[in-house]
Amino acid sequence: MELGIGMFGDVHINEKTGYIQTPQQRMAEIIEEVKLMDEVGLDFFGIGEHHRPDYAVSSPEIILAALSTVTKNIRLGSAVSVISSTDPVKLYQDFSTVDNLSNGRAEIMAGRGSFIESFPLYGYDLNNYDELFDEKLRLLLTLNKEEVINWKGNFRKPIVNQTVYPRPIQKEIPIWIAVGGTTSSVIRAGKLGLPIIFAIIGGNPANFEPLFEVYKQAYLDNGHPEEKMQIGVHMHSFFGDDNEVVADKYFPIYGGQMDRIGASRGWPKYTRPQFDYGRSTDGHLVVGDKEMAIDKIQKYKELFGLTRFSAHMDVGAPSHLDMMKSIEIFGKDIAPRIK
Repeated sequence: MELGIGMFGDVHINEKTGYIQTPQQRMAEIIEEVKLMDEVGLDFFGIGEHHRPDYAVSSPEIILAALSTVTKNIRLGSAVSVISSTDPVKLYQDFSTVDNLSNGRAEIMAGRGSFIESFPLYGYDLNNYDELFDEKLRLLLTLNKEEVINWKGNFRKPIVNQTVYPRPIQKEIPIWIAVGGTTSSVIRAGKLGLPIIFAIIGGNPANFEPLFEVYKQAYLDNGHPEEKMQIGVHMHSFFGDDNEVVADKYFPIYGGQMDRIGASRGWPKYTRPQFDYGRSTDGHLVVGDKEMAIDKIQKYKELFGLTRFSAHMDVGAPSHLDMMKSIEIFGKDIAPRIK
């Protein structure tokens, strides 16, 4: 199983003092953090796309291009690229460039995203949410499989006998589909034979088991080889030496970000009992020491048939030093035991 880390590029915010970390500071930290991920042998890194003041990264491919020159082995991808509000041609060019810079280590994770700011920003109509995603995903897949493109859709002018440059080093850039809990998205990924990653960020992860089975059935029913099936999960995670100490230290940071997001969505205040349930045996949080993490990751590997586990590690922007410690524990203590 592949083990890696996903981030959204959260900036540190202190509500009491009004301090907000600059994107410049956070980006510099991300570079150092991913260099460490590479050094400790983690398999992949993914960075999200957001257009909000509490996140530093709006263009994952720019960060990945910088990372490609300071890492050697780790795969570099988005987490996610909001395909519905992106030009797939430009997206593919950018990731092909990253692929060249990284000597064939680029990945694309395509998803709807968890926020809608990119739609008005780039001039798209939310009423076309589903149609945009489907059409643009299919164009992206065409770009990845064919060198000379002839394509026609509803939301852009046709492409006639065009080739996208530069060509990637890999024959095809791996394209993952990221899903929350939408059955139609799961079925689409299975029918297309694409790798899938489930964002499990609340409740009891076992409740997702039927969706995993829907994906597997759609994948196999459409003639895709079982031995090439790839299934992942993306779960909020953070690691330290002591189970309770890391929980006590991380709760205010994690809860603060949940409240900032919740304020715009009408959520109630995030509570310590919610956090503690998330850390329990049946919860969605992988927050604690290495033994807790190993037990939980192994449990969900067996339950879902996972080939990839992505630890979303920067929710709320813990300190850089704590992030480095968490990455080191994941790479040196947790990943080898799981493997």
